[in-house]
Amino acid sequence: MNMIATGSLSLSSIQWDLIIGGLALFLFGIQYMGDGLKSVAGDKLRDYIDKYTNKPWKGIIVGTIITVFIQSSSATSAIAIGFVRAGLMKVEQSVGVIIGANIGTTITAFLIGLKVEDLALYFVFIGVLVTLFSKRKKQAYYGQIVLGFGLLFFGLKLMGDELSNLGQLDLFENLATTMAHQPILGVVVGTIITAIVQSSSATVGIIQKIYDAGAISLYAALPFVFGSSIGTTITGVFASIGGSIAAKRAAAINVLFNFFGAILFLILLTPYANFIENLTIQMHLSPMMQIAFAHIIRAIVISILAYPLIGVLINISKKIIPGDANERIEINFNTLDPKLATQLPAGALGVSKQATIKMAELAIDSINDSKKFFQTKSGKYRDSCHQLEDAINSLDSKITEYLTNISHEGLGVSDLDDMIMNLQVVKNIERIGDIVMNLNEFYDQVYDEKEGFTESAMSDVNEMYDIIVEMVDYAMGFFMEQDETIIDIVQEKENYLDLIEEKARKKHFKRMSNNECKNAIASSVYVDILSNLERMGDHTNNIIKILTEATPVHSLREETVEA
Repeated sequence: MNMIATGSLSLSSIQWDLIIGGLALFLFGIQYMGDGLKSVAGDKLRDYIDKYTNKPWKGIIVGTIITVFIQSSSATSAIAIGFVRAGLMKVEQSVGVIIGANIGTTITAFLIGLKVEDLALYFVFIGVLVTLFSKRKKQAYYGQIVLGFGLLFFGLKLMGDELSNLGQLDLFENLATTMAHQPILGVVVGTIITAIVQSSSATVGIIQKIYDAGAISLYAALPFVFGSSIGTTITGVFASIGGSIAAKRAAAINVLFNFFGAILFLILLTPYANFIENLTIQMHLSPMMQIAFAHIIRAIVISILAYPLIGVLINISKKIIPGDANERIEINFNTLDPKLATQLPAGALGVSKQATIKMAELAIDSINDSKKFFQTKSGKYRDSCHQLEDAINSLDSKITEYLTNISHEGLGVSDLDDMIMNLQVVKNIERIGDIVMNLNEFYDQVYDEKEGFTESAMSDVNEMYDIIVEMVDYAMGFFMEQDETIIDIVQEKENYLDLIEEKARKKHFKRMSNNECKNAIASSVYVDILSNLERMGDHTNNIIKILTEATPVHSLREETVEA
C-alpha cells in the first residue's frame, strides 16, 4: 500500500472512521437532545418567541434562552424568520431573537470546555434506560434529552484522539501554519464546514479538540470560530426562500450581523488573541475552555455593539432587499389585549376577526406550497408548509385564548353568537392546515421511494387544489362581509369538488385495472390524497354553514331588499 509519509504519522494511519463516526454521533446527539427539549416544552418555545419579543432587548434574552434549550442557533433564527415570513412578527422583533441565538449557541462550547465527555457513557446508559422503560411520553422525552447529551459528548470523545493525531502530520502542520499567517482562510474554511454540517457547535467543538492537542495555535483556531458564526446563517437563508420581503430582510440581517461580527474580530485578531491568552493566565483556563471563552466573549461583545445599530442593520437590509414589506395584514399580538375585551368586547371581536383572516391567509399559503411540493418534489415547499403550520397553530391558540377571555365579559346575545362563530371558523381553518400536513406526508412516502404520479392523476389533484384555494378565499370574504351570493358560489364549488374527487377516484381504479399504475406506493395513497383534498373542501364549506347559521340567509335577503 502506498503511504504518504508525513512526519511520525501518515494519512492512512489516521482512523478516519472514528473521526467521521464521532462527528455523526456529535451531530445526532445535538439534534436528538434538541428534539427532546422541544418535545418537553411543547409549543411554549414558539409562544415565548412571539409573546416576549416586542422589545429588541427582550428578543435577545428569549433568543438566548431558546437556543440554550434547543442547542441550535440555526433553528432559533429559522423559527424567528418563519414568524416574520408568516407576518406574525416584524423584522425589528426578529433582530433581537437572532442576536440572542448567537449568544445561546456558545453554551455547547462551554460544556465541551468542562470535559463532560468523561461522563458521556454514563449519560448514554441513563438515557437509554429512561427512554426504554418510561411509561409516559414526557418521561421518555427526558430520557431522549439525557441520551442525546451523552451521545453528543461520546461522539466528541471518539473524535478527540484522532483529531489530536492530525497535529503530527506534516501536511496538517503546514496547513495550520498557513492558516495562522492567513487567518482569512480560517474564516472561509470555518464558514464552509459549518454550512455543510449545519452546526456551529460541531465546528467549534472540533477546533477545541485540535487546539487542545496543540496541533494549531490560538491565532489559527480563532478564525475558524469566527467563520462558524457565518456558516450557521445558511439555515435562516433557506427558511426565507420563497417567503415575504420581510422574511428575506430578516435572513439578510442574520447574515450581516454574523458577517460583520466575524470581520471585526478578524481585524482585531492579534489584540483579541492576546486578551484571551492573558485571561487564560489569570483564570487558569484549559485549552478547550480558552476557545469556549473566546467564543462566548466574542458573541456578547458583538451583541452589545449591534444593539444600538439595529436600525442601521434594518436600513441596510432594505437596501439589499428593496420593496414593500407590508404585503399582507400584519397582526401584532399586543392588539389581542385582554383589557380591550373588558372595556369594549365588540371592538375585541373585530380584532379577533382580523387575526382570523390572517390565519386563513396563512392556510392559503400553506395549500399553495403543498401544491408546489406535489408538483416539483422540492423539499423547500414542504419545509415552508411546516413553518406556516407552526404559525397557524400559534394563531389558533392565541385567538382561542383571546375569544375565551372575551366570553367571560358578560357578552350580549349577538356578541356571544359572534364569538362562538369566530371560534368555530378558527377551528376549521386549523383543521385545513392539519390536512395540508397529511397530504405532504403522503407525497413524502411517494417521493422517498423515487415514485411519481401519472399526468392524469396530477391534473385532477391540481384542479382540486385550485378549487379549494378559491373556496377558502370566498369563505373568508363572506366572513368579513356577508354577501349572500357567495353562499351559492361556494356550494357550487363544493359540489364540483366532490364531482372531481369521484371521477378522479374512478379514473384511478380504471388505471389500476389496466395496469397503468406502475408505482405501488403512489397507487396506494392516491385515493387518500383525493379524500384529504375533499375534506379540505368540507371544512371550507363548514365555515359558510357556521356563518349562515349565525346569520340566517332570510335575514340577509331582507337586508338586501331594504337596501
